[in-house]
Amino acid sequence: MRTVSPSDTWVYALRLPHDPRAARVARMTVRSVLASHGRAEVSETVELLTSEMVTNSYLHTHGPASLRLTALAGGRLRVGVWDSDPRIPAPFGRPPRDRVPIAPVHADRGRGLRLVAEYADSWGGVSLGGGTLDRRAGKLLWFETGG
Repeated sequence: MRTVSPSDTWVYALRLPHDPRAARVARMTVRSVLASHGRAEVSETVELLTSEMVTNSYLHTHGPASLRLTALAGGRLRVGVWDSDPRIPAPFGRPPRDRVPIAPVHADRGRGLRLVAEYADSWGGVSLGGGTLDRRAGKLLWFETGG
């Protein structure tokens, strides 16, 4: 008889409405998923960074967002957040024309993405296009941690 062992890789996706409670829902989902896969040791960092990215999506767009949590080979985790704004904020954007500047350390607001740069092992973003005719395209921002 052959036994099947669970894979070390998995994916969870969650569609989030444009709602101020979306970041909380995202944090609770991340916490639950990581605990169910025995990854509680990275939960605090992943929850914080996910919350910052989902909050930015809520503050800077008018539509829904999507969260995708992926376990990669070697114990790495990737979190991606999609939203409808095609502009890539710093530190995610490469071309200067797409960058929204990162907030100064002592700013009252806007420091969330600085946390991503500090605590994630890697991060990135891609504009999927969009504009007045196709607001659904947007962007995907992601970070990786663990391993």
